Amino acid sequence: MAHGPGGPDATGDPGAPGAPRAPDAVVAAARRGEQDAWNELYARHARRLTVWLHSVPLPDAAASPDDIASEAWLTAAAKIGSFAGDDAEFAPWLFTIARNHAANTRRTALRRRTDPVAVGQDDTLPLPATVDPGDAVAQVDAHDRTRRLLAHLSPREAEVVACIDVVGLDVAATAQALGMRPTAVRVARHRALGRLRGILSRDPEGTGGT
Repeated sequence: MAHGPGGPDATGDPGAPGAPRAPDAVVAAARRGEQDAWNELYARHARRLTVWLHSVPLPDAAASPDDIASEAWLTAAAKIGSFAGDDAEFAPWLFTIARNHAANTRRTALRRRTDPVAVGQDDTLPLPATVDPGDAVAQVDAHDRTRRLLAHLSPREAEVVACIDVVGLDVAATAQALGMRPTAVRVARHRALGRLRGILSRDPEGTGGT
């Protein structure tokens, strides 16, 4: 079973083996420090957090999405005891932590006077959930196309589309993760999808200019 980095308490009581628990019960158990519950949360959310970070334009394009994801999980592990939400609120809470870490990498880069490459020019490729993990060529092609398409959008629109259409968050969770009102999320997605439809009608690969 996949293990989340820095689980809250490796000595927690795992409970009855094989006994299924409701999602909210898993969050409550993780809050109490049960390691198996933390592992279940990690298995449920780790992949889509990484896919989302690979899909959106980060404040510092030289930052590693995988490193930011790891930092987010470590922070979540440290703060899960004070997390008061339920299962539906865990993903947006985790995504918000990741966004904050991404913003911190930008501030660190500015202090160090780095010159990050432009979005879409780095060598890191995302891992869409729709691609067979065994098909490396398809992964590269699909990831590259996703990044090219989202690069046509504003950073906020790209985040909204990545949350809803790439990793499957609903409007409410997306609004919470991005600090937006649900209505603003719907408007941003509507505009973004309209822009992408226009781009794809002219260029099916989405490689042309905006």
